[in-house]
Amino acid sequence: MTNQTEDRRPLSRQIADELRNEIESGQHASGAKLPSQRQLAERFSAARNTVDEALKILAQEGLVVAEHGRGVFVRVKQPLIRLGSDRYSPKHRETGLSPFLIECARQGKVGRFEVLNIERIKPNKELAKQLHVSEKAKSVLRRENVFYADADPVYRVTTWIPWRIAQGTGLLQEEVPHQYGIHGVFEEKGHVMTRINDEITARMPTPEEVRYLNLSPGIPVIEVMHTSLDQDGEPYEVTRFVMRSDMNGLSYNVPVE
Repeated sequence: MTNQTEDRRPLSRQIADELRNEIESGQHASGAKLPSQRQLAERFSAARNTVDEALKILAQEGLVVAEHGRGVFVRVKQPLIRLGSDRYSPKHRETGLSPFLIECARQGKVGRFEVLNIERIKPNKELAKQLHVSEKAKSVLRRENVFYADADPVYRVTTWIPWRIAQGTGLLQEEVPHQYGIHGVFEEKGHVMTRINDEITARMPTPEEVRYLNLSPGIPVIEVMHTSLDQDGEPYEVTRFVMRSDMNGLSYNVPVE
C-alpha cells in the first residue's frame, strides 16, 4: 500500500482500495473469507475501527458481506435471472411454463411467486395517461407480487390493468385460472400483444424494497417500466419490475428499424 505520508486519502479509504484491488484480481475468491479485523489492523498498522470503516466501504459497494459471528466474506456472484426481449414470445407456451420459470430452471432453481395485493384503485395522473383511463375514478386493477428463485426474492412486480378489461375475469384471483396466465386473459378480451415499450433505470432501493427483496447494503435495483400494446396500438397493461441487480440481468435482441 502507498506510504501514508505520500497519500492524503483517509487510511480507511486506502485499506478499502487495497482490498478491492485484491478482490478484483482474484486474490480473494468469490465466497472467500477475508482476514480478520485484527489481522488486517496488524497488516495495515491501523486501528480496528479504521479497518471496520474500510470493510463498511466495501460492503456499501456490494463487494463483501458481513456475517455476524463468522466474519466478512467476498460476495458470491449469483447466476443471473435474465429478463429478455423474447419473454412474451408465444414459443414459450409449448413448455407450459412462464419465461420466469424457464429461466429459473436454466439456473437449476425453482421459481414461484407470492401475491401481496390485488386491489381496484384510482390511478395517478401519469398512470391514467399511460393506460388511457380516468384518473378521477377507480379505473385500474393493481396486482402486486414478489417472485422467488428457490428461497431468494429476485424481483417485485406491480401490474396495472384497466378495470374495463379486468372486471369479471380471473385477473381478480391470486392464481389466474388460465393456462397462459394473465396474457391469456388479455387475449381472450381481445388484446394481443404486438409491441412492448420498456423504460429501464437503475437506482438504490427504498426501505420497503430492501425488506421485500432481502437486499444487502450496497446492492442497487434495476427498474423496468413495461407497457404492453395491442394490435391496435392501445396500451392495456403497465408493469413495473423492481429487480435485484445482483441476481438479475437484461438481455435484448431486437431488430433495428
